Amino acid sequence: MKTMQAPNQPTWRHWLRGNAFLFILLIGLILFPFIVGALTDSSPFGVPRGDRMIMRGESVRWQSVLIEVYILAILAMSYNLLFGFTGVISFGHALFFGVAGYVLGLMLEFTAIETGWALLLGALAGIAICGVLGLVVGLVTLRLKGVYFAIFTLAVAEMAFIFFGRWQLTRAEDGFAITELPLWLDPSQNRLNFYYVTLIAVVITFLFIRRLVNSPTGAVFKAIRENEDRAQSMGFNTLNYKLLSLTIAGMLAGAAGLLQVILNKKVGPELLGVSYTVDPLLMTIIGGIGTFSGPIIGAGGLHFLDVFLRDAELNLGGLVIDIANIWALLLGIIFILTVIVFPFGIIGTWQRWRARRKPPA
Repeated sequence: MKTMQAPNQPTWRHWLRGNAFLFILLIGLILFPFIVGALTDSSPFGVPRGDRMIMRGESVRWQSVLIEVYILAILAMSYNLLFGFTGVISFGHALFFGVAGYVLGLMLEFTAIETGWALLLGALAGIAICGVLGLVVGLVTLRLKGVYFAIFTLAVAEMAFIFFGRWQLTRAEDGFAITELPLWLDPSQNRLNFYYVTLIAVVITFLFIRRLVNSPTGAVFKAIRENEDRAQSMGFNTLNYKLLSLTIAGMLAGAAGLLQVILNKKVGPELLGVSYTVDPLLMTIIGGIGTFSGPIIGAGGLHFLDVFLRDAELNLGGLVIDIANIWALLLGIIFILTVIVFPFGIIGTWQRWRARRKPPA
């Protein structure tokens, strides 16, 4: 006898229809290097010179811009897991971003391991150490609440920044360069390959966080965000769940740090700078706290504005104003206006507006 599907059970068609925009966006990003190459008459593979490729041309340049967006998006999504879905605000998220980068750099430059294996072991070790670090920091600090926890995490991150900034093995505040990477992953040789690696990393991070938040564990995360005391009264050990959220967020931030080091082929204490905590916080706020795609929108918006404003000029009736001198001020003004127009972030405000427009059942 043929079984009938329950009317409320979602099918793959419903699932595909609900994610149509994401699929179209993904296809567009996959084709992006070739579209830019066709429009600008440049090769997405770079310019050949002898037996190597020189990374020149508009397509290659915009690949770099998108790679940076993808890395910042992973960092912002990791922060949103902690802040947006669990309600724990941290000012030390750059700790994980920088530590993972240093672990990878040390493995590549200060060991005799073959480059491919050093990259693999460094990546695994960096993410694992960030997970342990998140667990340890959480055990020490998560009993603090609110601003006290945020300040303590900032202090821990600053301690790491000072340590690596004075560690002579890694050339202190100057840092050190990555001299060798596997050819297929080296952004200075095969940027298109690295572009797709970072794109895959963004997709995996997005799907993982969405699956986690929509699971029973994610429901507890959101319960802690809304009212931790009530979640405790229901029998949940909220400390354990916050530790889990901090550990996972730290590992994801570490993965972003690994990609950043590979992109720049440089390791330095700037990876532990406070900007890598403030930026994902701003990106999360702009995109929408506690939304899945909000941090990605925020990361893309802020970074594209940064790119366009740094070298822009404004012509007012013959008066040319070099925006590059005031780009930070303009970026701040745009941020303020965005928060005023979208008080719940771009995605958050859109979701609330759509919910109000939806006719009652």
